Amino acid sequence: MPELKVSIAQHYHERTKYDPQTLAGKNHQLDWEKQPVPFKEYKIGTSFDLKPYFKAEVSDPEAKWWQRLSRLLFCSYGLTAKIPTMAGSPLYLRAAPSAGGLYPAEVYLVSRGTGLLPAGLYNYQTQSHSLVHFWDNHVWSALQAACFWHPSLESTHLAIITTAIFERSAWRYQDRAYRRIYLDTGHLLGNIELASALSDYRPHLIGGFNDEALNQLLYLDPDQEGAISVLPLADLLDIQQNLPAARTALPSGTQTSYPNIPDGALLNYFHACTEIAADTTGPQGWKFNSDEARDQDKYNFPFCTKVSTVTPSLVWGHNLEGLESTILRRRSTRTYTGSELTLEELKALLDFTYQPQHYIDQGLEGHPDYFDLNLIETFIAVSGVEGLEEGCYYYAPKIQELRQVRFKNFRRELHFLCLGQNLGRDAGAVVFHTADLKNAIAQYGDRVYRYLHMDAGHLGQRLNLAAIHLGLGVSGIGGFFDDQVNEVLGIPADEAVIYITTLGRPS
Repeated sequence: MPELKVSIAQHYHERTKYDPQTLAGKNHQLDWEKQPVPFKEYKIGTSFDLKPYFKAEVSDPEAKWWQRLSRLLFCSYGLTAKIPTMAGSPLYLRAAPSAGGLYPAEVYLVSRGTGLLPAGLYNYQTQSHSLVHFWDNHVWSALQAACFWHPSLESTHLAIITTAIFERSAWRYQDRAYRRIYLDTGHLLGNIELASALSDYRPHLIGGFNDEALNQLLYLDPDQEGAISVLPLADLLDIQQNLPAARTALPSGTQTSYPNIPDGALLNYFHACTEIAADTTGPQGWKFNSDEARDQDKYNFPFCTKVSTVTPSLVWGHNLEGLESTILRRRSTRTYTGSELTLEELKALLDFTYQPQHYIDQGLEGHPDYFDLNLIETFIAVSGVEGLEEGCYYYAPKIQELRQVRFKNFRRELHFLCLGQNLGRDAGAVVFHTADLKNAIAQYGDRVYRYLHMDAGHLGQRLNLAAIHLGLGVSGIGGFFDDQVNEVLGIPADEAVIYITTLGRPS
């Protein structure tokens, strides 16, 4: 009998795994002369400078409106540092992290037409902290149609669209770059969510849209750049825009027939396979079904050690000033000392990341939008946490406890699993986000690969910010030996590793 082909998402995942036996053969020499520029330029258009509003004290309503928008965009993706390099061109760091500092994301703003921002399409120019108005037509109805008339677009007047320029990441990471692009986008979504709270907006996430229509709306070359997410912004100062939760994700088809795809072409081919062309909302439309939320944690290992993670919430200060300063000074840690974390610190990290409802009284969104957190599991390899036995733990967010899977100090193994990076060896704890890929595809088709990585990146950003706020070091790792992680740590074989976040004492 002929062998049945797996879906293109499973095929892509298997093809882009790192394996210790074959990794050396996949290394390629970087051509620094051909590195893509991480900024998009428009030759024509009207510029709206946002810099004067960012720090100024303002009282006039118009200036206040501009200040809120300026703050939202800067805290989401603004330039926060400039570092000289040997190549001559400086490396610009942004509020959201990116694998390799490559920044594949572009941020667009769509205006329905307000008294201050004319209708049309805008690109956020990070270098100048400005908006360039490159198309001045009324496009809101076209945006609604591309998003299959999602209810969050009915009464809002602004929407952020994030895209990715694939070659910015593929230049270095080749076909595996697709994973990193969506993890990067997840970090950006986490920033947009929290920066919106700072600016009195509430973003409503949309991941199900007509890709071709949205790309055309933004005048994108789909071979080079693709729309990734849409976030209508409800203005919390306008009661008519306070919207109920709605569904965020739609399924795509599941493609099990495909040609032999050469290396270097897999990323674009796979992206095209995850696109949606028609409304797949079904009889319920975009209505949010509260029954979809899982009421129990997935794994309850018998006779294992269980540790409660219930803890007092982090305090972000008056008007969330602590959150804003944390976003702007966040950096990925390069080295750890190997010293221990405390159990209370680990509990605080988990609380901010997985229990957002605890932060409503501080002005944060208690139920931020994700695509489907039911599909994401969390395992933590503990090498140095004072008050917690070494080993691998499953984190059960519903009941808020750690459940020990395996007893062992994994420092040496983590160094190996993270491709020889000392971050894995010297971290006090290493967080692994996983998903049952086969089950996820059964629910959402091949497009779920996007959702899984964006949700993992979003969780990763909350871990990032909580760690920086506590004075800890943190760094995400998107390159690892996929299959060996499960074998070494005792993570169930069905769980595909999506993302790794290391936590430790910074050097």
